[in-house]
Amino acid sequence: MRLGALSLLPVLFIAGGLLLPAPARAQMAGIPASTRQTYPTEPAASVPSLASVMNSTTSELAEVVARYAADASSVNRHYDTPDSPSQRARLRALYSTWRTRLTELDFGKLSQEGKVDYVLLDNHLRYQLELMDREAKQRAETAPLMTFADRLLKLQEDRRELMSVNSQAAARTIAEVTKQVDSLRTLLEPQTPGARPAGDSANRTARVAPPRVSRMVANRAADDLDQLRTTLGRWYRFYNAFDPMFTWWVANPYQRLDQSVQRYAQTIRQRLAGIQIANTAPQTAAAPGAPPGGGGRGGDGGGARNAAAANEPIIGDPIGAEGLAMDLRHAMIPYTPEELIALAEREYAFSEAEAKKAAREMGFGDDWKAAMEQVKQAAVEPGRQPDLIRDLANEAEAFFAKHDWVTIPALAREDWTMEMLSPDRQRVSPFFLGGDQILVSYPTNDMTDEEKAMSMRGNNPHFSRATVFHELNPGHHLQGFMTARYNPHRRLFGTPFWNEGQSLYWEMFLWDHDFHVRPEDRLGALAWRMHRSARIVFSLSFHLGKMTPEQCIAYLIDKVPFEPANSEAEVRRSFNGSYAPIYQAAYMLGGLQLRALYKELVTSRKMSDRQFHDAVLQGGPMPIAMVRARLAKTPLTREGAAPWKFIDALPAPRPFPVR
Repeated sequence: MRLGALSLLPVLFIAGGLLLPAPARAQMAGIPASTRQTYPTEPAASVPSLASVMNSTTSELAEVVARYAADASSVNRHYDTPDSPSQRARLRALYSTWRTRLTELDFGKLSQEGKVDYVLLDNHLRYQLELMDREAKQRAETAPLMTFADRLLKLQEDRRELMSVNSQAAARTIAEVTKQVDSLRTLLEPQTPGARPAGDSANRTARVAPPRVSRMVANRAADDLDQLRTTLGRWYRFYNAFDPMFTWWVANPYQRLDQSVQRYAQTIRQRLAGIQIANTAPQTAAAPGAPPGGGGRGGDGGGARNAAAANEPIIGDPIGAEGLAMDLRHAMIPYTPEELIALAEREYAFSEAEAKKAAREMGFGDDWKAAMEQVKQAAVEPGRQPDLIRDLANEAEAFFAKHDWVTIPALAREDWTMEMLSPDRQRVSPFFLGGDQILVSYPTNDMTDEEKAMSMRGNNPHFSRATVFHELNPGHHLQGFMTARYNPHRRLFGTPFWNEGQSLYWEMFLWDHDFHVRPEDRLGALAWRMHRSARIVFSLSFHLGKMTPEQCIAYLIDKVPFEPANSEAEVRRSFNGSYAPIYQAAYMLGGLQLRALYKELVTSRKMSDRQFHDAVLQGGPMPIAMVRARLAKTPLTREGAAPWKFIDALPAPRPFPVR
């Protein structure tokens, strides 16, 4: 039965103990009142010894990596016409030449840190070239739908090369392309019964067959058309009104083309991708000097399109077994997708067994899903979620300070801030996010009753307790803080296996050290652990063509379980192009790699906890196999280290002791 907002909220509040005095509410949420600290700390404590800063070690290739990053930035800034022939040619030359220059260095004379940077830079350059090859194949797939694209891209390319514009010629090009666009669109639209094919007086000539592409390719082409509109809009706005002859010749043809491309993209989405759009009438072309509609991946004017996409079917763009192998090779993961899925299922089995154990303590027998439903009821009242997150962050920092496992500088405890996620962003990011800020996901007044209920259930105190430190300290916030101060040149090599894997590692680490004692808190932690296992399974299976987005959503609801809307949002953001194909798998895989490395270096007493954790953070982002090469002094060649079979070295997950 559907509950209205006024009937739903009291149920949630009473279940969460929120009518009690503040100290009692803190205990209900598992937050000792003594941990309710305030910052900032003493300002002097945030200034380090400058000698320690001056003596921080780095690689002799640090300047080489920094120079490459600066050069790449310059090239990308100039050749900024997305996917244009000139951009493709210039970037390929950049990557190829830098890779050749790298071979001129005497690898044998480099220190271990220098060898690490050599391998990392070569790995980066090789992957950029491989990505260009993948994009070339994808471009060939969409080419039948975009035969006119390069003619339009050349207009912006010529502007970037500071060539004088021939307004009359530009208008002619735009008019010709408009006819091409309209002809292609007509092929996709249903034929009116009894109508003659264009140009066939005898009514006998067969109609030209429309391009045959998959649903995924069609959706990609529509997104590319949005990006093309954005690029053309930038070109038009540069000249319009400033150059009177340009406006005289080009304004009307441009507006017609803008409408035609938009309508064509809508037709592709409807006829080939199966996306039903409520209002298919093209938007009015931009007034002179105003940005055009559309946008998509290009950025300008994309807000409305992106908001609409939040309610569209999830299509995605699977990269297949070959693409996954390429991405895993770049991440230095020497396993097949099938082997990684088997690992995830093994980890999930552990989490499920622990969830049943917690459910029995709560009086639900082995029905851990029923116990999880009770946990989800413990929402805080509207307006109080920021207080909860603040208190959970303070509790986690106090726990770490007590055990001295990792350095959290005074300034890192002081400098993070908090903001709210908009309702639109919450549709694709249903849980809070973090970094230099903690971005709170919680209902706002313009959400529906169902959206409010699901957001509150998904962001309950027990779920949040297990992830606030993932986002802040010692998770993403501390990672960014340290990366800005130690080996900053390695930001180029950022990978989710390092940043997401490290935050997930801390979730596992705190589980091992009894941060979660109450069964409700353990279920909150296990929900996320199950989630990260499920992410490996559904994301890799999708890219292998073994699961549809709808099956991915159903899998999440069954295995985690998440609220239906939250599960849909997770799958949507996994496959809408916002994340790399193996990003979602990187959480648990990177965390497990760090667990294996911890066993090798800390459990064996070669390093202390603090030495290990500080060294990982201060080394900078990179594949975990290269973290191992740094800390364990693994032999390196120009090709890197020998494949690290970390699964064989994993410590067994620690069951919670029955008391």
